[in-house]
Amino acid sequence: MISFIVPAHNEELLIGATLASIHAAAREAAVEYELIVVDDASTDATAQIAAGHAARVIPVNNRQISATRNCGARAALGDVFIFVDADTVATADAVRDIVAAIGKGAAGGGCLFRFDGNLPRWARLTFPIVIRLFRQFNLVGGCFLFCTRPTFEAIGGFSEDHFAAEELIFRNAVRRVGKFVIPPAVVITSGRKLRAYSGFEILGTLIKISCGGTRSYRAREGLEVWYGQRRADPEAQSPP
Repeated sequence: MISFIVPAHNEELLIGATLASIHAAAREAAVEYELIVVDDASTDATAQIAAGHAARVIPVNNRQISATRNCGARAALGDVFIFVDADTVATADAVRDIVAAIGKGAAGGGCLFRFDGNLPRWARLTFPIVIRLFRQFNLVGGCFLFCTRPTFEAIGGFSEDHFAAEELIFRNAVRRVGKFVIPPAVVITSGRKLRAYSGFEILGTLIKISCGGTRSYRAREGLEVWYGQRRADPEAQSPP
């Protein structure tokens, strides 16, 4: 069985579409599955929307995505874990590709993505280059990661010592115990951060993480792109 694990904090605008896409993708791919939403201290209707989409809701108060994913995995019943960000739309092709990769011996991996909506010009120009580099160097973002239960247990889950770059730490840990695979299929994730923050703000955060070493992302401070007050997305819609 596949356990879809969705960490969420104040995601009432997008989580409904995410959960609906997971149900549709899993049914089209004809897999047995469960759907878990780990509601991390939300103050909006995230938990109610999740319950309305037949998800098992687990309330936590971590305000850290690694710890929140780990809580979901510890409660999961499946032998394969797929971690889906609450602003990401799943596809049946992605689910089928993951099942096929695990069937061929993959320990874990992740899907690449494209962004929804309109993006600023700097993002449109740099994104194709980034995706090519990701495939070349076997890197992924964190929006659609997967692993087997034995892999998760072997690596101890996501690092709770870090508040950013957890997908890179996860990838490196998986590679120490088995094969890390990027399937052909891509998923769709929200471009809201690219619309709400300037290129200089995002680049500055990435440079800080890259140059500052692991100490630069062992706390929330300086990581406002992920942990600060969420800025409004110019393309945001009302919650479903």
